Amino acid sequence: MSDTSEHIVIVGAGHGGGSVAAFLRQYGWKGRITLIGDEPVPPYHRPPLSKAWLTGAADAASLALRPANFYTAQAIALRLSTRVAAIDRGARRVMLEDGESLDYDRLVLALGSRPRKLDLPGSGLAGILELRSAADADLLEGAIGPGRVLAIVGAGYIGLEVAASARSLGAGVVVIEREARVLARIASPPLSAFFETHHRRHGVGLELGAMVAGFEGIGGRVGLVRLADGRAIASDAVLVGVGGVANTELAEAAGLDCRNGISVDQASRTSDPAIYAIGDCSDRPLPLYHRQARLESVPNALEQAKQAAADLCERAPPAPEVPWFWSDQYDLKLQIAGLPFDVAETVQRGDPATARFALFHLTDEGVVQAVEAVNSGAEFLGGRSLIGKRRPVDRGRLADSTISMKEIAA
Repeated sequence: MSDTSEHIVIVGAGHGGGSVAAFLRQYGWKGRITLIGDEPVPPYHRPPLSKAWLTGAADAASLALRPANFYTAQAIALRLSTRVAAIDRGARRVMLEDGESLDYDRLVLALGSRPRKLDLPGSGLAGILELRSAADADLLEGAIGPGRVLAIVGAGYIGLEVAASARSLGAGVVVIEREARVLARIASPPLSAFFETHHRRHGVGLELGAMVAGFEGIGGRVGLVRLADGRAIASDAVLVGVGGVANTELAEAAGLDCRNGISVDQASRTSDPAIYAIGDCSDRPLPLYHRQARLESVPNALEQAKQAAADLCERAPPAPEVPWFWSDQYDLKLQIAGLPFDVAETVQRGDPATARFALFHLTDEGVVQAVEAVNSGAEFLGGRSLIGKRRPVDRGRLADSTISMKEIAA
């Protein structure tokens, strides 16, 4: 357990960084805590930026992770609008861009990820936007509305959530996706087909299997998206949502092991025992699947925050979790539990025509690896439980919606 002289520095004041600071106090850390963030505001919820924030259903106060007085009350020093330039592992010190330095006993890297850029002609034009921060969301909000057309490059979660929000605000939307289906890196083909149909019904134009060749505009502002086949899509603004890149540069420069992200163990420790890494920037073990992977989700950041805080406070580690994700689009709540590794069969429960169904992905032995649930909370929770239990299920019972998920998962 810590004493009052020990100092933990957390670099990154997003969901993971803010949460690990809170868990440290909850778990009994008595020493100093400094939380460094490059944005001018304390930690806040990012998922609503593509939904409630754009539509005006959320404000800054509702997005805040914790009340403004929480950090003072918990003796957590907030250093906002501050960037770390380098890590000196030998001296256990972080150097800030303004020339100041902070010594640490333990360091937590919650560096997150950044939107992937498109290196294409015209990519520097005004009106080509991304969505990662509240400031990004403010720019996007000002670009959509009745009579305006938004082109979205990328049909992942961000792209489709923004498409749904923009349509609800009366904007025209065209989504351009290089793969042959929406949510190609995230969802199974049947789920992709369901969301494609739903978006088309809401008036979203979908250009699938289409490559963007560049952007063109007048007066320095984007006016159209040029496709590789020569076609042009007129737009008043463009949102680029083609995935994220882990922010590993600080860790790499400091000599930490990095692969698909900053490599960590089950306690979120890096190759340096005094340094931890959590959230989008980390490449972490997935014990249920006997694999290592980088996950981008709020639940993952929370779980790793618990892992790191428990290890730092010498508590028992949390039980290995079932990864999960969610997305809200129109009147649809998509909830996904697990990851579809080694899937041999998919069992459908419910009817997609009713917009209430679930897809369970099973191994040869009948073990549930993942579940995709649309407006089906019981199936999501039951599937998540089954994934954690790692025992075979009866496929016929799983498909029979007259049998409750509680009974099947018991």
